Amino acid sequence: MNNSSAPDIRFAGVEKRFTADERTVFAVDRTDLSIRAGEFLVLLGPSGCGKTTMLRMVAGLIRPSAGTIYIGPHDLWLGGQRNSAVTKELGVVFQDANLFPWYSVERNVALPLKLRGIDKEKRLARARELCALVGIGGFEGAWPRQLSGGMRQRAAIARALSYDPHILLMDEPFGALDAITRDQLNLELQRIWLKQGCTVVFVTHSIAEAVFLGDRVLLLSPRPGRIDTEIEVPFPRPRATSIGNLAEFQSIVQRLRERLEAIT
Repeated sequence: MNNSSAPDIRFAGVEKRFTADERTVFAVDRTDLSIRAGEFLVLLGPSGCGKTTMLRMVAGLIRPSAGTIYIGPHDLWLGGQRNSAVTKELGVVFQDANLFPWYSVERNVALPLKLRGIDKEKRLARARELCALVGIGGFEGAWPRQLSGGMRQRAAIARALSYDPHILLMDEPFGALDAITRDQLNLELQRIWLKQGCTVVFVTHSIAEAVFLGDRVLLLSPRPGRIDTEIEVPFPRPRATSIGNLAEFQSIVQRLRERLEAIT
């Protein structure tokens, strides 16, 4: 983990409103936030609180209604357009792996490199390297339909890492998986993050997952989303699943649960 104090992502007075059918929904309230380079930050909160909206704003998929998002020293938006020099540094993983069914695993993983003009030999070599990193080595030639849900998510993570993004944005990537697979992938994600050293912003509904993975957990209020509670997680890395048995771990989970129940 990079302990640099320099912010990798910064929200300055960011708000988001959506308007449809003459109705305005206030999704994210005025937010000021700094995320350190190399930090693993988790956004936690009730459904509809703005977690995904905040993540999608960082990804440049939707524009803030007010305020500014900085990636490093650079504004994410320039003159109404996404700053491509910034967005190319971002990797995104959603709950659905979104693999192309007509491509093999390695070609799915290599696709972002193909779009960047990397020659075939180099991009496929990189894809094989990443398949090994995420634990699906030997399945490079498989079709997505032949993989389990957990393996498809591993492939999606490999694809997001293919061009070495320095920021990885993850929107409930393990939410649809069974508990055992989810625990396994939490361990794998921690291992990959420690190896890669990138900044991670991770959205989840699971309090235990948030505390296990995060350096810092931000609990958002119901809509309009704002930062209600901030907790620094004190456990050293790497973390084993057995930390869930520690009294301090359970205390943090309970504190977040009680606060979540109080605000919803």
